[in-house]
Amino acid sequence: MRFDLAVTVREKTGKGAARQLRREGKVPGVLYGQGECLLLTIEPDSLVKILKAQAGGAALVSLTLTGAKSKPNRTALLRDFQVDPVEGHILHADLFEISMDKAIRVKVPLHLTGGVPAGVKEGGILHHNMRELHIECLPSVLPDFIEVDASGLGIAQGLHLKDLAAREGIRYLDDPEQMVVSVAAPMTEAKLESLLASGAAAPEAGKEPEVAGKGKVAGEGAEGGEPAKAGAAAAAPDAKGGDKKGAAAPKSEKKEAEKKK
Repeated sequence: MRFDLAVTVREKTGKGAARQLRREGKVPGVLYGQGECLLLTIEPDSLVKILKAQAGGAALVSLTLTGAKSKPNRTALLRDFQVDPVEGHILHADLFEISMDKAIRVKVPLHLTGGVPAGVKEGGILHHNMRELHIECLPSVLPDFIEVDASGLGIAQGLHLKDLAAREGIRYLDDPEQMVVSVAAPMTEAKLESLLASGAAAPEAGKEPEVAGKGKVAGEGAEGGEPAKAGAAAAAPDAKGGDKKGAAAPKSEKKEAEKKK
């Protein structure tokens, strides 16, 4: 699906300018790609409509730029956005300019069709192993989603990516052996009881053994030993990663958006 969006090119940058835009009810944004980076002012209502209509998918946007020195009409992908977790306002948006004659790589949602699988009707459990697919295609054939018919699956059956029907102009980039959807056998009462029993026994098995001299060592540390440094347990670095695009926006605006969260 393709959307229309009118934006204004702005000159001021930095966290102060971004903060002022938010006070005025606007959304600061950035258009990058094709060897250029433009700062934008975006109307939030138009942006929200796109996000609601294309939830979970890649939004292809026809941009009309007011104040641009060249190419007032461009095509872009809504690549990323940030939302205030408390108030729900959009804090920032990143758009990536594309060329209609060059292939793009995006992720699109996966939709199951055909109704309830046969195996589920027999008591099996449906496993939606993949919720989206990574594809490559020209912007003109970009699908809103990929349909997969799982109605014929019985118990202990599934569909791998290689089993999906080929679509003209679209190339799947994920592992062909990856399971897309499957129907597992229902859990028996005996297996359920076994899992519950093993779960109840786990705390006892993992219980730390008592050490005879443990209290004495703690006492010695309190008298003359060096006390443990406060907060030492929290000193490990955070390994959490993200998928943010480094060229999306000036660092000052990104930091300001993160503070808003």
